[in-house]
Amino acid sequence: MRRASGCRLATALFALSALVPLTLAGPLAQAAPPTIVVAGDPRVDASDPGDHASHGLDPAIVARLDEVIAQTRRETGVPGVTVGLWWPGRGSYVRSTGVADIATGAPMTPDLNMRIGSETKTFTVTALLELVDEGRLWLDDPISVYVDGVPDGDHITLRQLAEMRCGLFSYTADPDFVQALLSDPTRAFTPQELLGYAFRHPNVFAPGSAFQYSNTNTVLLGLVVEKVGRMPLAEFIHRRVTGPAHLRHTLFPCGAEFPAPHAHGYTDQTLTGEVADTTDWNPSWGWAAGAMISDLHDLRRWAKVVATGTLLSPVVQEQREKFVPVPGFDDAGYGLGLFRVRGWVGHNGSLPGYESVTMYLPEQDATMVILLNTDILHDGNEPSTLFAKAITSVVTPENVYDLPAER
Repeated sequence: MRRASGCRLATALFALSALVPLTLAGPLAQAAPPTIVVAGDPRVDASDPGDHASHGLDPAIVARLDEVIAQTRRETGVPGVTVGLWWPGRGSYVRSTGVADIATGAPMTPDLNMRIGSETKTFTVTALLELVDEGRLWLDDPISVYVDGVPDGDHITLRQLAEMRCGLFSYTADPDFVQALLSDPTRAFTPQELLGYAFRHPNVFAPGSAFQYSNTNTVLLGLVVEKVGRMPLAEFIHRRVTGPAHLRHTLFPCGAEFPAPHAHGYTDQTLTGEVADTTDWNPSWGWAAGAMISDLHDLRRWAKVVATGTLLSPVVQEQREKFVPVPGFDDAGYGLGLFRVRGWVGHNGSLPGYESVTMYLPEQDATMVILLNTDILHDGNEPSTLFAKAITSVVTPENVYDLPAER
């Protein structure tokens, strides 16, 4: 989800709830040539022969993509961006442009690890749905069966938590939480501490009566996975989700660890509004809702796995794909830890310093992954949304990815 202050909480959607009112800073864009991955580059996964620059793609489309990506980066001031597009039988495109580290000028490259924010929700909910497949829990179980002390927990179901229709307050909108995090971004939070910030507030609506994106929901689902799965959430996701999906560079960190190589992240979500380097901020405050790390090629693989239900039975995947319409969003709906917008299925993520978009277009068997090292808004828009809109306007003009700006 986006920033969790004031009216932004009511209108935000699809990215990890960030934190405070934004004070726009000067552009972060740095002069750096694009990194183009070519055949034979050791960063290319040998099992994915299409993972190099504009392989087989119409040169006119390649030129137009280069143009709109460069233009969007200039307009938004994004330090660095990596874009990957793949269409079986049509071609592929991978570009990195800009810098991964403003201080050193190190270039953005396709092999970098990145924090992926709310894309974590797709992994947590997949873990939950695997337990549903095994008959160890049911989507219509009340959360009170698994976690004590949830306000109105006898009437809030696991399904409502996963589809963001339970009415619980999002802890990232609590002023004391914001102050605690931004006063010491390296501190560790426990899931119980996070829920404490949420449960001090009344529920915002009756279970099932409306939609509101809340990180509280996914933290609770993470606790359910731990209880029923009988192991820590990070271990369950590794054993049952990322391992079977063959994601070799995707992990759920225990703290602030960040495997090299990685990009530095930049945000203006600070107590002063000044831009800060968030690379070493502890993502434990996002936990099951937003703590994970991945890279371009793992997310390419994950996009299709999660969108098509490779790890789930068809029956459970069908439940996941019951996308609930979202008021105010054109041709968009939210399912169980997954969303659909104008034909694209997947999720995005945003937390201080990083944004991502990982989407799959079933009608064309196409995959799009976008990774940025800033979350600073541009005219109220998430920069990741602006890149995704510009890119899909070129490659899938009948399926243009777009989410409303914050106003």
